[in-house]
Parts: sequence; structure tokens; C-alpha cells
Amino acid sequence: MKRTSLGKGLAALLEDSGSDVASTPRITNGNTAIVGTVANVSLLQIEANPFQPRNEFEKQALAELSISIKEYGLIQPITVRKVGVDKFQIISGERRFRASQLAGLEQIPAFIRIANDKTMLEMALVENLQREDLNAIEIALGYKRLIEECKLTQEQLSRKVGQDRSTVTNFLRLLKLPEPIQAALRDKKITMGHARALLAVDDAQMQTKILNDILKNELSVRRIEEYVRSYAGKTSQKSKNKNQKNKSAALSFEEQKLQEDLNYIFKTSVLLEKMSDHEGKITIHFKNEEALNHIKAILELD
Repeated sequence: MKRTSLGKGLAALLEDSGSDVASTPRITNGNTAIVGTVANVSLLQIEANPFQPRNEFEKQALAELSISIKEYGLIQPITVRKVGVDKFQIISGERRFRASQLAGLEQIPAFIRIANDKTMLEMALVENLQREDLNAIEIALGYKRLIEECKLTQEQLSRKVGQDRSTVTNFLRLLKLPEPIQAALRDKKITMGHARALLAVDDAQMQTKILNDILKNELSVRRIEEYVRSYAGKTSQKSKNKNQKNKSAALSFEEQKLQEDLNYIFKTSVLLEKMSDHEGKITIHFKNEEALNHIKAILELD
């Protein structure tokens, strides 16, 4: 799913000349390496970013990029900070750096700057969030790190990534979901819509059971939203009639699903109650004559 630009993002951070320190030109292995400019830097003088939020790089995509770099060179410079004599650390562009290594390059163009650790972490996180292939959990974790490690408020974060605060909040809420759901979202087995619908269920075990049903039956987001609304209404009704409900046997997940399927079929509230292991009742509510006729038609009573 393609996202729009994250506002100012990395470009805005790079425009802060206060963290760039220009110096007198100095020749390094025959190349000018001036802080605050773009220069060719030996790969042997570059080390990985210890703040890199991305731990894994897809091997095939990396190999494809290395082939392109071998043929056309590295078109977009990486960004590094100067950490010592002839020593640089990657701020952003580690994927391009690794692909350049695979391509056998000895030098690559790099924008050289000086940044403190907090600024470097912030820049690396924002740059990572601008990737097109991020899943919702990766985005949420990026937001969480920016808030916790860079001491940003949600309001400050929303401005930095160019998103509404409500959007930032919705992503952060995903991290409250049980791990199986987060894993399914990360692996793109379910969508952001499914996950947001599951957030309305306050029981982790029930959330996981619904997840299994989604995966097994390929249920749509709309279907899950209907299920969750019915579940929430049933939970509320149970709370209001606690004493009465205590006399009824609890429904299994399959029976709850049957109840929701009946809700969907009849387009109205259907209540399945068990009085014992073998006895119970089904109550079908209707609001008007039209709804009653719809029920009769389904039951073929006309």
C-alpha cells in the first residue's frame, strides 16, 4: 500500500545547518571530504549506524539494487556523520551502502555532516519511516522509538512525520494488540482495517480467536467490523443483566460465531442463549413490519 510523503521528514532535518560543521577542504585518499558537502568516501571508512531501526534487509531486493548500482553507479548519495579522522558513520542509506558493497564499489558519494546521537537517531528513524514498503507494525515501532528515545510528544512527532496526530495515535494503538495479531499484520496476512476493528475488542483471547477466524475464512474488514459491533453490544448487554446472564451457560466461540452469522443473515439482532448443555433458545428481534417480512422471507414462511 503506497503512502503519501511524510511531510518535511529527513529533508527538513538535513536543512538544519546548525548541525553541519563546514571545515577546510582535506584530501582523503585523493578525494575531497568536506563536512557539509557531498564527497566520494571509501567504503572502508564507513561503518553502520548503531541506531539503525531496521535489523533485516531483504536479500533479493538487495541483490537487485547491487546489480543496478554496478551498472549505473550509486545515484542517490548516502548521508554520513564524521566521527573521527577518515572515519564516518551512516545516518541514512544503509541499504544503498550494503548494496554498494555487494556491487564491489570502493567509493560511494556521501553527504557528510556532524550530528549528535539524538539527532542521528531521529534522522535515521524518520528516514526509515519514509520507505514505501513498511508494514503498519514497523511504522508503529518507529513512532514509538521517536517518542521514547527522542523524547518527543505525539504532537511533535506528528509534525515531524507530516501526519495528523490521530493517525499517529492509531498506529501506536496497534502495539497494544496481542503478539499473534501484530505478527499477522507485520506479515501482511491481515490489513490495517482488520487490526483496527480488533482493537474494539477488549479481550485478548477473543481477539486471537477472531484473528484465527479471519485467516481461516478470509473474512473481510466489513464482516469483522459487524462481528465486533455485535460482540460489543452483547458485552454491554451482559453487563446490564449480569444476574440474569449468570443463569445461562457461556457460549463457545463456534456458538458465538453462529449467533453473529444469524445476525448477518437476518440483518437484525439475534440472541442465542444456552440454559444448559442441551437446552437453549434463539431470539430474533425486529423493529418494524418490513423487518418482520424480511425474516419471514428468509424462513420461507410467506
